[in-house]
Amino acid sequence: MEKLGELLLREEKISEEKLQRALEKQKENGKRLGEVLLAEGMIDEESLARAISEQLNIPFITAEDLIKIDKEALEYIPEFFAREYHCLAFARDEGQLYVVMVDPEDIIVIDNLQKITSQHIVVNIGVQKVIDEALERHYKEHRATGEVTEALSGLDFVVSTEGAELDDIDINQLKKELDDAPIVKLVNLIISDAIKGRATDIHIEPLFDALLVRYRIDGALQEVMTAPIKSATAIISRIKVMSNLNIAERRLPQDGRISIKSPDREVDVRVSIIPTVKGEKAVLRLLDKKGFEFTLGNLGFDSDMLEIFRKWILMPYGMVIVSGPTGCGKSTTLHAALKEIQNEEDNIVTVEDPVEYQLDKINQVAVADSIGLTFGSSLRAILRQDPDKVLIGEIRDKETSDIAIKFALTGHLVFTTLHANDAPSTITRLLDIGVPRYLAGSVTNLVMAQRLVRTICDGCKEEYIPTPEILRGLNMDPDKYRDSTFYRGKGCVRCRNTGFFGRTALFELLEMKLPVRKVIFDGGNEDDLRITAKETGMVSLREAGIRKILNGTVSADEVVKKTIDED
Repeated sequence: MEKLGELLLREEKISEEKLQRALEKQKENGKRLGEVLLAEGMIDEESLARAISEQLNIPFITAEDLIKIDKEALEYIPEFFAREYHCLAFARDEGQLYVVMVDPEDIIVIDNLQKITSQHIVVNIGVQKVIDEALERHYKEHRATGEVTEALSGLDFVVSTEGAELDDIDINQLKKELDDAPIVKLVNLIISDAIKGRATDIHIEPLFDALLVRYRIDGALQEVMTAPIKSATAIISRIKVMSNLNIAERRLPQDGRISIKSPDREVDVRVSIIPTVKGEKAVLRLLDKKGFEFTLGNLGFDSDMLEIFRKWILMPYGMVIVSGPTGCGKSTTLHAALKEIQNEEDNIVTVEDPVEYQLDKINQVAVADSIGLTFGSSLRAILRQDPDKVLIGEIRDKETSDIAIKFALTGHLVFTTLHANDAPSTITRLLDIGVPRYLAGSVTNLVMAQRLVRTICDGCKEEYIPTPEILRGLNMDPDKYRDSTFYRGKGCVRCRNTGFFGRTALFELLEMKLPVRKVIFDGGNEDDLRITAKETGMVSLREAGIRKILNGTVSADEVVKKTIDED
């Protein structure tokens, strides 16, 4: 077998001089050569591990190899032992257990593994950081699955069948199950883990043979656990009880709310239940009511766009519209704007459904359709409340738009949102609702479309070269951007192996300059409006995304997914 020092020299991982120094140090302290080289900073962990892999003729295991492992293999080694000795079982095969270790020559650990597992240990080598990250991720998932199993053990659930009628369900038995500690514990576990994991939504959906739980984190759904399908009725019904819904009604959609309070935070949960062919599905929207921490400076505005936005939110009257799909951060942006312009001289009033963020010294009204407190009735009452600036949660219909325009025409500054794909199509949507062209063009000061995109995780950020197809999809000439640096996330424990952590916003600002107003007044279509807007300086969502690609904030693939080419 080739000596480690000779192998490292041959591979040009160290110099002859460094090797001699390391050998002298080894004689002094009696440690192995690899340990000396690491301690003296003469070589990095991965280079050493790859060299030992070649020396001993054993496989080198990378982080990618440990993204998905055999869950049954994982169970062979107790978590405390795996953490203590930095080893992980990742596969098994007829009496053989494949284990990745930092030190594949540690005979004592290998012997103990054989005693603990009663399996023949097939040794592989890896880097300690990679192994520890995989340990953290997989044992955490294993613990969550164990908690589900423990919570549901010993319970006899009401099993529903497809197309079951109400008479097929023993409501009294179901009510008894809902009060059982295991079901309460499991539902609490699902919600509390979602809050800790920065989730914005929880999806609890029936499959043919299981109940799947997924969290939406940074805008993307991630599978976190499954429960036996026989527990579906009890789990969904427990959520109904918490949100004050009818547990006997399983044929119609229902909506409710849960308020969760702890010493350090308050979370408002919006619950939606809908019947599917495989059973009822629940979606829980988590609205964290802790202190509002967003400002216009940390939302993701480029400096030129922030200057434009600030100019229009400081106007004395008119209308500022933020558009985009559900969950794109419209409310967050408008609340950050209110926070910036708030002062002692102005009376600021909001009408929202629901109030997502509570701001001090701003009067916020929560719509409650069930008692007749609608957007329309609230806004008419606010007219008599001497307002200076008004936030209308959403323009939903002609009644809401009429009142919003009256506010803007009578010396008030109005902030509102609208569901539309981009800034030019927002004007089309206003016209579709029934707003006359002469009002849509004259009352509106600024239309801003936005999208949320996932930011690259700082813990695993790496340079890469995107494919020419990706660049051409972004209308970026591969030759022109040959010298540009592109980044992506490799995947690590911090980002749950997604490569993304957190989100930032892309903005498209359409200022109502005279040429733009003229297109609206003259009956121009959406394409005419877009062309004129670009001629007057509008940066599209796709172009805003390219800016963030080039400054290393987001990946090219993410911008391709979230924006479209409008040229």
